[in-house]
Amino acid sequence: MKVTIHTDAVEEVVSLEYVVIAVRQDDQWVLARHKERSTWEFAGGHIDSGESADAAAARELYEETGAEEFSIMPVCIYSVAIGGVPESYGKFYLADVIRFGQIPQYEMAEIRRFTDLPEELTYPLIVPVLWAEAKAFMLQAWRS
Repeated sequence: MKVTIHTDAVEEVVSLEYVVIAVRQDDQWVLARHKERSTWEFAGGHIDSGESADAAAARELYEETGAEEFSIMPVCIYSVAIGGVPESYGKFYLADVIRFGQIPQYEMAEIRRFTDLPEELTYPLIVPVLWAEAKAFMLQAWRS
């Protein structure tokens, strides 16, 4: 598996399939656990037909964490290639949540706060790459 961060303007020429959101609250990372798994993951999911990536990110953030009051910003476009399968593209976001409500009863069982990434990740080859990108994004924003 290969994860590529795209720094050029590829959003206009690729078909985005999904969004992923790194969630922060009070200097901690907030990850979700799916009802059918014991591992942790960033919020995210597929972009619905006719839906913008930004709208999908806000929807998935709410559906998977219960976030009710938040700011969200795009970080980058990334792609994942597995073996001979063509790359799939996603848009990665960073959200700062002020207030969580109840998690809608769709897929996720719970959210938990972490100071660092847990070892038990659902996507252990993808999440650390995106997490590093989120931290670099935050550092750059802080310097600006």
